[in-house]
This record gives sequence, C-alpha cells and structure tokens, in this order.
Amino acid sequence: MKKLYLLILFALAIFIPAKLVAQGNPRLIILQQKLDSLARFIPGLNKPVQLSISGVPIQEYLRAISRSNNINFYVDPTVNVSINNTFPNVVASNIILLMAQQYNLDIDVTGSILVIKPHFEPAVKPKIKELNVQYQKLNNVLSVDVANDSLAAVARKITQVSGKNIIVPPALQGKVVTAFITAADFDVAMDKFAYANEIKMVKTNDSFYLFQTLDENEQLYVNGDKNTSVKRVFKPINNTPAANVGIYVQTVGGQKLVSVNAANSSIMDLVRSASQEMNKNYFIYSEIKGNINFINANNLTYESFLDLIFKGTDYTYNQENNVYLIGERKLEGLRANLAVMLQNRSIDTVLAMIPQDWKRGIEIKEFREQNTLLLSGSKPQIQEIAALIKQIDVLVPQILIEVTLIDVHKTRKISTGLSAGTADSVKTGGTILPGVNFTLSSRSVNDLLNRLGGVFSTNLGRVTPNFYLNIKALEAQNNVDVRSVPKLAALNGHTASLSIGNTVFYKNVTQNVFPSAATNTSIFTNEYRESNANLTINIRPIVSGDDQVTLGIKIDISDFTSIPTDGSPPPKSTSKFESTLRAHNEDMIVLGGIERTESSDNSSGIPLLSRIPILKWIFSSKEKVRSKVVTLVFIKPTIIR
Repeated sequence: MKKLYLLILFALAIFIPAKLVAQGNPRLIILQQKLDSLARFIPGLNKPVQLSISGVPIQEYLRAISRSNNINFYVDPTVNVSINNTFPNVVASNIILLMAQQYNLDIDVTGSILVIKPHFEPAVKPKIKELNVQYQKLNNVLSVDVANDSLAAVARKITQVSGKNIIVPPALQGKVVTAFITAADFDVAMDKFAYANEIKMVKTNDSFYLFQTLDENEQLYVNGDKNTSVKRVFKPINNTPAANVGIYVQTVGGQKLVSVNAANSSIMDLVRSASQEMNKNYFIYSEIKGNINFINANNLTYESFLDLIFKGTDYTYNQENNVYLIGERKLEGLRANLAVMLQNRSIDTVLAMIPQDWKRGIEIKEFREQNTLLLSGSKPQIQEIAALIKQIDVLVPQILIEVTLIDVHKTRKISTGLSAGTADSVKTGGTILPGVNFTLSSRSVNDLLNRLGGVFSTNLGRVTPNFYLNIKALEAQNNVDVRSVPKLAALNGHTASLSIGNTVFYKNVTQNVFPSAATNTSIFTNEYRESNANLTINIRPIVSGDDQVTLGIKIDISDFTSIPTDGSPPPKSTSKFESTLRAHNEDMIVLGGIERTESSDNSSGIPLLSRIPILKWIFSSKEKVRSKVVTLVFIKPTIIR
C-alpha cells in the first residue's frame, strides 16, 4: 500500500509540473493541445510508459516508446541530444511534452507520424530607421544627413526620392557611412558623399551611379583642378625609387591608353604600375630582372606597352581568360603556337630565308601537304617570323620562254665520172639535163662502137650482152631550213631545260689472243657503244621590278655529220653558245653566228689510170660535197602572273 502511494506521488510530481509548464508557456500549451487532439487517433499517447534509460540518444529513447505504445516517430537528423530519465507509469504525451520543453524541440504531425525537430524562435524584425534624405527635383539638389547607417540603405533611399539609379557592389553592402550635405547639386553631392566615406563613385554613360572600393595603393585626394580624384601610390620594388616611375593613363575614344616617362627604372616596377593603372589582371610567373635606362612613350595600348618593355629581353606575356601571364619566354603558358600557311611560295624557299638568330628558341615544323609552317615558342618571336614570312610570301612570276631554232643548210654536191660493169636486165635510160646521169646497155654500147668504127674505118669490137656503161656529171645545191620551236616555262630564278637528241650505237671489236703449244687461239668480242647527238637548251630567267627579264642562256648543239656503214663511230659536229642578256616582257631576241662547215671528197677509180690527167675522167668517178650550217636562235620571254 505504501508503494502505491509513492508511485502516485511520483507520477503527480512529473505530470503536474508538465501541466504547469504548459500553462505558463504559450508554445507548450499549443503542443499540449496538439497532443490531446492526436490522442483520439493515436491511443498510445495516453498509455503509461515504463522506462528507465540513462545516456542514450533521443532516437533510441523514442524508438523504445514507439515499440511499447505503438507510436510512429521521425527525428530530424539535426536533433542530437542524450536522454537521462526514469519514468514509471507516465503517459507518453507527457514525456514528449517534457522533452520539448527541456531540449527546445518542436512537434509536427504528418499523417500518423510525429516529427520531432528543433524549435526556432521567429526572428524579430528590427525597427527600420528613417533616413534623412531629401531631393528637390526642380533644382536637382540633394540633402543627406546620415550617421553610422548602411551604405546600401542610404543608396536605396536616395534612389527612391530622386529616381536616379545607384548601384552598390556586394563588397560595399555592409559598409557604414556618415555624411551631412545640404542643398548641393546631385552629382556634386554624390561625389562628395563618396569622398567623405573613402569610396569611389563613377557615373556611367547610361546615367547610373556606381560606388566602388578603393584598390590597393589608391587614395582619394583633391587634384590641381580642385576636384576630388583618385591617385595611386606605387611602392618601390627591389629598392628602386618610386619617383623614377611616371605612368599616366587617359581614355581616348573609349580606349584606355598609357603614357610612360621613366629613367633607370625596374622593368618589374613599370609592368606592375602600368597593369594597376589600366586595371589589368596579371600574373607574374617568375621574377623579372633588369632595368630600363630611359623610356618616354605616349598613348600606348597595354599590349603595345608590354611589347616595348619586353623587347630584347628573355620575358614575354600571353593573354588567357582576360588574365595577362608574364614571365620567361620558355615557361609553360607563355609559349605560343602559330600555323603560317603560305599562299604563293613553297616552304622550302621560305624556310631558308629566315635568319638563324630568329630561329633560336623557336621550333619550326613543316607540313608539306598543306604548304604550312607550324611555329612554336615565344609569342613575340613567332609574330616577328610570321611578319617576315608574310612579306616574302608574294606571287612568284612564271616566265614562258619561246625558243625558235632555225638551221640553214647550204650544200653543194658535184658528182663526175664513168662507171662500167655487167648486170642483168640493164636498160638504156637516165637524165641528160639539167645534169647528166645516163646509163647505156650493152646494145647501146655496141651501136655506139659500130658508129665510131664507121667514122674511123676501124673495127672497135663488141661488148658482152650484160655490159652497161654509166656516165655521170652532176652538180646540186640544196638550201634546207630546219625549224624547232620548243616552249619552256619556269618560275622566276629557276632554270628551264630542254634536251632533244639521237643515240647511235657502233660496234667495237676486241680481239683476245690465247697462246698455246700447237697454235694461238683468238677470241673476238663485239661491244656496242652509244654515241649521242643532242640539242640542249638551259635558260634561267630573273624578273626585275620593271618587268625586265634577265636571261642566262646556255645552248649546246651536236649532230651527226654522217652515219658510217662499217660500224665505226659516227663523226659529229658541235656548237655551243652561252650568254646573259636582258629583255623587256614579250620582246624577241635574235642570236646568230652559230655556224659550222662540213666538207667531204670521195673518189674511186682504176689504180694509176685514175691519176693520169684527162684519162682520170674516164677511169674514175668523184663526189665532192660542201655543206654549211648556220643556226639562228630566237628567244621570246613572256611573264605570266
């Protein structure tokens, strides 16, 4: 009985304080009402719980209640508390209400699931301070009286009363400002408001007012025109006096240009100062050493300034994602690649024209299929080589060369003498005029002998039936013109060659004698060798600026004078000509005087009788040939572009 009273007193000690707490706290009263209404659908909320747990997470504690009273719980992952409670015969709703009060928890309901989550007190909105900002639209004057107020709030108020757009960047959203300005022109008031609070104010072309933070080494000051302005204070590097660096920036045509006037100044100082003045993003890979003795240049773009500063040094720059990367030329990120495609010349000739000093540190790859050079290395060097290639990559003239060769052959041939013999089926006939070449048969010869015997009363006899007699007395002259008109084409400065000729083989017999005891043995070996007679023309044209063509001409003419029938080497005649001359475009040049003379005397007859005067005309026949060959060369160059 005594134990029963103790349990009742303990339960009242737990339950009554929970009720009292709920009655004194509106939030807990709402939670109590919510649990009482849920008890009609979730009976386990009003069932007592027997729990004695120490130092367990709330998730495990509620899992035990869920199993004993059949209640579904979901605990927010952000709830991280440990429970140290012993509750004999206390209803579950009181335990949940007590935890909500002790651990500042809140309870939501989703269907039949109780959601346990942290409780957050609603934020109390601070009282908005009324800012003293006035604007008179008629006179466009502004009055500002603020102290320790947010720049964003002041800008918002000015925009509301004036209708003018004022932009505050995120970096200045939390800045506190103080100013007292009365009845000042709007632009002047804004400028002085920024000056008083150490910020920059810029009015854009579209009438927006932008507040900006001061950059590193920037200061506000009153310039010589008694206007507020911003100046940059440069800190010296490597103990170089800052007074030696004079850099000025001005905007011309909407583009910022820099002017430099410095003496005995560090290159690092100049680069750093100009980059900051022109608001350029830059990254320096390595220490930049060296000084500039003197520089005075006006109105340069930033890249022109860097080109001027780094010329002749081991440093360069490259732009990537609007950031200028500065350092040694060989470093990664500063190397550049450029494909240069030639339009008019071949890469072989252009590559040889690039000076060797320019190629140092530059890798050049050839793509013959595309007539392209790939340059890799320092960007300024690449640009210098590319500019040179562009200058020399001009259209190469092509010259059409017409060569007309005229060989004038003047030949005189005399054939005289008598020839007799026997042959079958010989008929009387031939020519008497204009030259004598007449053949008498045996019958005609016998008739002639009979007539002569009748005149002299002497019997001269008769000839055999197959006998014939040939009388020849001929003189012939031939004038033969042989024309050759080859057309050659060559690029400017290149040689055009033409070779036309004949090849004759002659037999060379070699006898090898092998001695032996009985008799010597001879072995004959026939070897056929070639002999060439060619017409070779080599012409090298060079075009000057006034369309004059300088021609280097080499002509070599060889010809067979005759072709022996006994297999011996054929005789040849040779003519050569070499000259350099100049002509205008499409002018005809005549080269003459290449002359050669050929002569031959052939005779046959009866020994001794063919040498006796008068009788030699009867007992021999002769053939004399005189030939003169005159070669004329006509050359006509035509420039083709």
